[in-house]
Amino acid sequence: MFNTISNYLKKPKLYAPSTGPFWDDEHISKGLLKAHLNPDWDAATRKHDFVDKSVKWIASIAPPVKYQKLLDLGCGPGIYAERFHKEGYHVTGIDFSKRSIDYAKRQSTRSESNIGYHYRNYLTIDYKEQFDVVTLIYCDYAVLSITDRLILLKKVYQALKPNSKFIFDVFTPRMRKAESHTWFYSEKGGFWSDKPHLCLESVYQYDDEDKTELTQTIVITEDAVNCYNIWDHFFTKEELISEVQPAGFSSYEFYGDIAGKEYTDDGETICAVLTK
Repeated sequence: MFNTISNYLKKPKLYAPSTGPFWDDEHISKGLLKAHLNPDWDAATRKHDFVDKSVKWIASIAPPVKYQKLLDLGCGPGIYAERFHKEGYHVTGIDFSKRSIDYAKRQSTRSESNIGYHYRNYLTIDYKEQFDVVTLIYCDYAVLSITDRLILLKKVYQALKPNSKFIFDVFTPRMRKAESHTWFYSEKGGFWSDKPHLCLESVYQYDDEDKTELTQTIVITEDAVNCYNIWDHFFTKEELISEVQPAGFSSYEFYGDIAGKEYTDDGETICAVLTK
């Protein structure tokens, strides 16, 4: 096991994969669902009072009486999707966590919202001019490589009807972390494992053209070593415009967050509203 651990004590190659699933890990997905559902955490989902403001703002710039069909990418357990339904949208939700999608389906049955939830990778969608609004919320866009981001832009553009909108947010370079190495021990188990475990956490910066950041967590239990690599990217408004222009969108609007805050150059997030 020592040799396995020592192999992780150096900077990994760009986009080196995790050793196992993250979103669908049997234990980790429980903690992720708990984080989604806690109304006071800015964790897997933003605090729910912000979610309420965000949904109201989106409904104001894309009113459901005109923009009826909404596709929520990375919908998780349906925190936004249920609120979108209450605003009057016909909602479809997609997420790559089976536990979250199963929870969302149960909630939809209880609320009789009739939301169509699908367990799949949103990079594999193949809709053609079916939606009036597509959302991708809480900076999920930036966890993708440039190759996958361009694939996603193409698929979203294809999924949208003419004059419809793609609404998403990203973090700005102000949120980039310094490189670091830390560790902690969970004697009774925790987010990463239900067993006692040691976590080695590192942040790495890469000098590639995409200025990639990696947050890596090595989880060591008595009988296993697992590595989880979470990749991220950060954007200025100019960089975001340059990236989305080739996709063919006809107009762009930018805000300071996905609840309609006024855009400034020194903000921590950017919300983009792209019109086909």
